[in-house]
Amino acid sequence: MGMAEENLLTTAVSIEGGTIRLTAERWRHITERHPELSGLRDEVMQAVADPSRLLDGNAGERLAIREVEPGKVIVVAYQEGEPDGFVATAFLRLF
Repeated sequence: MGMAEENLLTTAVSIEGGTIRLTAERWRHITERHPELSGLRDEVMQAVADPSRLLDGNAGERLAIREVEPGKVIVVAYQEGEPDGFVATAFLRLF
């Protein structure tokens, strides 16, 4: 088993049909910078699988946006890729 598989926490199939992985390293990065997401890993991956909106980011990434409660959304930046893509970061935004 390679390093990537050992580090893998979960995957989701994006709305575009690609497998998107979330690694332990990325999840640590996300929750250290955005501790309010600590208990929302499933919601982060649900945003990838079934976003309310999907936007193109400035660096080739996709931005999946999903409402988690009235007035609050999760934004997940991820890359599609072969054989799979990955979550780069995630954060909450009020609107």
